[in-house]
Amino acid sequence: MRVYGTNGAARATSPANPRRTAAPGGFSVSEGDAPRETPSTGALRSVSSVDALIALQGVGDATERRKRAVKQGRAALDALDSLKVGVLSGDVDPTMLGRLKAAAESIKGGSGDSGLDVVLGEIELRLEVELAKAGVH
Repeated sequence: MRVYGTNGAARATSPANPRRTAAPGGFSVSEGDAPRETPSTGALRSVSSVDALIALQGVGDATERRKRAVKQGRAALDALDSLKVGVLSGDVDPTMLGRLKAAAESIKGGSGDSGLDVVLGEIELRLEVELAKAGVH
């Protein structure tokens, strides 16, 4: 990113020291010291181009969303597989159920591909069924 100059902010100026006189009994301000107007600030520059760039960085394209959804689906299937092994061996621990719950929460986003979304929906349903069986809400 290039910077082509200053951002246009006005330089701060120090006000001239007003002459004040103190009364013998306490604090007082001389009559000649009237409040001064502050100089008007320059027009604010538009930063819409920077805002647009930041917004575009947050938006992923369709292939990125699909890759992320496939990765989340595989992680959910791995969690279901480890649950199956745990049930068959009689060794289901709370961390396994935590993995199932985390997988169910991460798989909820759409991928943009209707076929993939159907498969992810079925995986999510299976995760929810297994969590309900285990009594995890």
